[in-house]
Amino acid sequence: MFGKKTEVTPSGRIDSLIGAGTFVEGSIRFTGGLRIDGEVKGSILAADGASSSVLVLSEHARIEGEVRVAHLVTNGSIVGPVVVAQSLEMQSKSRIVGDVEYAVIEMQQGAVIEGRLLHSASKPVELKLATSA
Repeated sequence: MFGKKTEVTPSGRIDSLIGAGTFVEGSIRFTGGLRIDGEVKGSILAADGASSSVLVLSEHARIEGEVRVAHLVTNGSIVGPVVVAQSLEMQSKSRIVGDVEYAVIEMQQGAVIEGRLLHSASKPVELKLATSA
């Protein structure tokens, strides 16, 4: 229950990497898994319909721009609005300066958000009660 997660992405893989020391200026659109260890000045958007898209930011990563993904695991910094359709995991060194829209959020002690938190449920939650027959 409180143990470390072993998979980084729902599919268990990272398809693309922006390495440490790399600076990208411009928008990035991706599918699958993207890991950023460098800096990006521009939007990072999951391709339309990419409900399994995952963005992973290391503690050295820095993004200036809008982020729109299904899953976000961050230990870096983002300056700009963040929209996460499914799950947001903020590790202890992560920092977001901007509004954050999320469905599910997990924050470790030390993580910081300077902005509004907006909960959005993409689908209504249906609860089913177990019955004893």
